[in-house]
Amino acid sequence: MEGAREDTPEFSSSASRAEEPPGSATGTEVVPPEESPGCSGALEAAPKKLCGYLSKFGGKGPIRGWKSRWFFYDERKCHLYYSRTAQDANPLDSIDLTTAVFDCKADAEEGTFEVKTPSRVITLKAATKQVMLYWLQQLQMKRWEFHNSPPAPPAAPEASQAGNGPALHLELGQEEVAPEEFLCPVKTPTGLVGAAAALQPVPAMPLALQNISLKHLGTEIQNTVHNIRGNKQGQGAGHGSPAEEPPQSGEPPSREQPSAPDPSTPGKEPADSPKPAPKSSLAANFMQKTKRQSNTFPFFSEGLARNRTAQEKVVALEQQVQVLTKELKSQKDLVKILHKALEAAQQEKRASSAYLAAAEDKDRLELVRHKVRQISELGRRVEALEQERERLAHTAGLREQQVQELQQHVQLLMDKNQAKQQVICKLSEQVTQGLAQPPDTADRDFLSQQERMEHLKDDMEAYRTQNRFLNSEIHQVTKIWRKVAEKEKALLTKCAYLQARNCQVESKYLAGLRRLQEAAEAEAGLAELLRELIQEALQWEASEASADSVELSPISQYDDYGFLTVPDYEVEDLQLLAKIQALEVRSHHLLALEAVERPLRERWAALGELTPSAELKQLLRAGVPREHRPRVWTWLVHRRVQHLHTPGCYQELLRRGQAHEHPAARQIELDLNRTFPNNKLFTCPTSSFPDKLRRVLLAFSWQNPTIGYCQGLNRLAAIALLVLEEEESAFWCLVAIVETILPADYYSKTLTASQVDQRVLQDLLSEKLPRLMAHLGQHHVDLSLITFNWFLVVFADSLISDILLRVWDAFLYEGTKVVFRYALAIFKYNEEEILRLQDGLEIYQYLRFFTKTICNSRKLVSIAFNDMNPFPMRQLRQLRAAHRERLEAELRELERLKAEYLERRASQGPAVPEGCASEDDGEGDA
Repeated sequence: MEGAREDTPEFSSSASRAEEPPGSATGTEVVPPEESPGCSGALEAAPKKLCGYLSKFGGKGPIRGWKSRWFFYDERKCHLYYSRTAQDANPLDSIDLTTAVFDCKADAEEGTFEVKTPSRVITLKAATKQVMLYWLQQLQMKRWEFHNSPPAPPAAPEASQAGNGPALHLELGQEEVAPEEFLCPVKTPTGLVGAAAALQPVPAMPLALQNISLKHLGTEIQNTVHNIRGNKQGQGAGHGSPAEEPPQSGEPPSREQPSAPDPSTPGKEPADSPKPAPKSSLAANFMQKTKRQSNTFPFFSEGLARNRTAQEKVVALEQQVQVLTKELKSQKDLVKILHKALEAAQQEKRASSAYLAAAEDKDRLELVRHKVRQISELGRRVEALEQERERLAHTAGLREQQVQELQQHVQLLMDKNQAKQQVICKLSEQVTQGLAQPPDTADRDFLSQQERMEHLKDDMEAYRTQNRFLNSEIHQVTKIWRKVAEKEKALLTKCAYLQARNCQVESKYLAGLRRLQEAAEAEAGLAELLRELIQEALQWEASEASADSVELSPISQYDDYGFLTVPDYEVEDLQLLAKIQALEVRSHHLLALEAVERPLRERWAALGELTPSAELKQLLRAGVPREHRPRVWTWLVHRRVQHLHTPGCYQELLRRGQAHEHPAARQIELDLNRTFPNNKLFTCPTSSFPDKLRRVLLAFSWQNPTIGYCQGLNRLAAIALLVLEEEESAFWCLVAIVETILPADYYSKTLTASQVDQRVLQDLLSEKLPRLMAHLGQHHVDLSLITFNWFLVVFADSLISDILLRVWDAFLYEGTKVVFRYALAIFKYNEEEILRLQDGLEIYQYLRFFTKTICNSRKLVSIAFNDMNPFPMRQLRQLRAAHRERLEAELRELERLKAEYLERRASQGPAVPEGCASEDDGEGDA
């Protein structure tokens, strides 16, 4: 296995590869080996190139078949070029490997494999199976290296765009993990691939014409002329006299070597070559041949053969290094022993010096005692070491006995093996004798079965090899596909960002035109010019879409729920405002797509089963993605009406409506055509939504006779139908809103609860937005004229669909508190614009459509659930109770005044003024 690793080319791409582009012949002079002392080392360290001869299946008509081609790989472009011979200057064609896949079939001819690109399939054949596997592995690795090479650094952003918005950073992580090896690395086939294969003769074909490419006839002629010129120059340089060559100074004497035949001149016989020349002439011939090969074959560097003497020197030096390493180790051991002896001598010297330097006999006696203790300690250590030596000697004796026993056992096994071999020999002789005799039918069947078994084993091995390679190919292509998908995702993010920037710029342009239009109404010429510019801006999308095949405008006519993206305002001057609003909405949506929408979708996808929790509450406030909204609303509605829901209730109500006409049926029919005129699902004649809405409203009128039908219920049911689509689900959603979420008499004849909520809203606005309420009070603006419809239909007619459905997501879970939050947030969102208006009529006109100008849903949600806090439900209940009590007192007082008035009229009787005849008198006269 180690040898296989040594012969296998490296998986990583070397940065030192610098090759000429295909089709360009290099004219660089090649330095001869005698002039560059490090040349052989450079040739040894040079990266292995992927090249060699393969047979390519192609052609048309009678010349269709296998053609020998020289293939070489270009690192920079990830292309596999091929030409007729290795000496051709221009390639015939190339194969793009960036999007190619590779395949080998076990039942095909040996060495055959395919390279499949999106445009064609190229069938190739190698000389052997090993060469085929080598090529397949190398092509896979080259493709992998190309796809994992670091991309070019992105261009610096323009200075003009630096301050216009947040910078977009796209980072693509590069995988540095080598591809998994499903197949063991194949050894490099010596002489069949790589630079050495260029010196081999061109594989012979049965017909000379068969190997010529008629499809690339011009390239064939150019290569032939180039080779003829190169051969003439080589022959002229090779037959020059030795006296013409410059003498090589400093060349050591060496024995003469015969010149190798030139692969570019296969027709030249060895007998025509000159006699052995001096070494200087041989060096010059080698230099000329290297130049000629470099000129005619641009994909190889100097030198194609290795220097054998250099290899022998390297081997000798390696052996000498090993000997010196062993000697150095022994010297180190000797130094350690001498160091220990030196330490012992130094200690003895210090002890003697201390003994002689002692002034009294007492000190000397103490030193002697210390030495005696050391001697006794050393004696004990010697005894312990002696015991250890005896124990080890005993153990060694036991090991020798075991070795002898094992040797005896081995001898017995060898005798037994020899006896078995003798039996095998006898049986083999018997089998041979039996085969020598004429076989009968049973023997023939046995041999055929045995031969068939061998074939099946070969087929099984071939299929196993094919399976491993295809697994490797599938794995690598999958990883490349994932990498490309990540790049595509990053590019889509960048595209969304650029589209958002484009929407912002176009919105600013239209807003500028609108301000100029307002400022220049007095000047006729300028007003006409501005009108033309505005018409051009409004009609830009259709002209650009028809001019180009790619849709450049990011705004579609309708959104996901059928609402018009650009509202169709009745006032002509508001069309420009509607276009600005649509651009702003699209811009905010695109900018929030990656940062907010995608993580939110991932959180909803990982949520699983729905249960009431703080996390679900936050997710509902942030908004439910479109693909999850039907499931979430169905759960929210079922949670509200599970005590009212009975199986078959909706169908029973429909049957009752068919049997008897409800008094509210006429009013329902009138309101159907007025439901969401800006939604194609309710205005299209072929749509089924109006019929569904009719059945839902009729069923509810029978379900709740106290209300029957009230204007506004049609829009509530329509929103439920757009999201849930099923009639029964929309019916129960309407029941949940009217009977469980909103107060009981919200849709009664007196609309008591609705009036109470308007007064509660006035109190909350005075608390949260005192400046705005003071401004509106100064101009005598009654907000209930605007906000009453908000509460009655839960903003169905006021907000754009994207924001409206986010309001409903939280409303179905938390209740009417959400309506108050969003009502306050809408006024806070537009507070500054309202404060700039100084006329009551102008304020009323602005409040009619100002909710449609809200584009940033994230900002509105943040105001509603962050800026409006604290917002306790207890406070809301207290305000409702207080205002309800006052309203009921006012209604009682109104009823008392009404009763007094009727009583007074009844007591006066029908009085007829003088001079006026009554109707009765007229009838009597008639």
